[in-house]
Amino acid sequence: MADEANLKKMIEASYPKYKVESIKKTSYSGLYEVFMGGQIVYTDEKFSFLIAEGRIVDPKTKKDVTGERLEDLTKIDFSSLPLASAIKTIKGDGSRKLVVFSDVDCPFCKRLEQNEFTHLNNITIYTFLFPIEKLHPDAKNKSRLIWCAKDRSKAWLDWSLNEALPSGKANCEAPTEQVLELGSKLGITSTPTLIFSDGKRMLGAQSYKEIEKVLNSIKL
Repeated sequence: MADEANLKKMIEASYPKYKVESIKKTSYSGLYEVFMGGQIVYTDEKFSFLIAEGRIVDPKTKKDVTGERLEDLTKIDFSSLPLASAIKTIKGDGSRKLVVFSDVDCPFCKRLEQNEFTHLNNITIYTFLFPIEKLHPDAKNKSRLIWCAKDRSKAWLDWSLNEALPSGKANCEAPTEQVLELGSKLGITSTPTLIFSDGKRMLGAQSYKEIEKVLNSIKL
């Protein structure tokens, strides 16, 4: 049996920029699952090869084993999220919970609001304004204007649906830097990123049917 501590040392020596979060032996021909850099890779006990960007699929059940494991390993503790730093929008009875990391100038974030979220009901959506400056240089300024508006939820929807920003200046302290730090800690690298109350994350402007499917699978 491989010494997982030694295997960890070998991997980190070859890839010093990455921290090995976990190593687990799989049931497939001596393969070891290695979780590092937010991804799952595979190797043997001697680190004589590395399978990157590969996926194990169970031929009997057709399940994406790698996808399911990655989903488990990247789950987020929803109760630990600082929701006071997010814009809160309630629809219907607000019984279901959803967090979204959105960049104000991200076209896919707007598409999500315009084409998908309009179909959702009985949900509370917490939107963390997450400006990615290297892509959208003015996103921080727009985020502050929206956050400092008298009605943040209305300001966010006015911008997302109609591209109408609040008038005046941002005369309050917006939690932009704290949200950016939170996103970095959680490994958020793109917008929109959705986080469900069971900790599952979903990337991109997925269809409302896919979002509903996950929401309906969660026990309240």
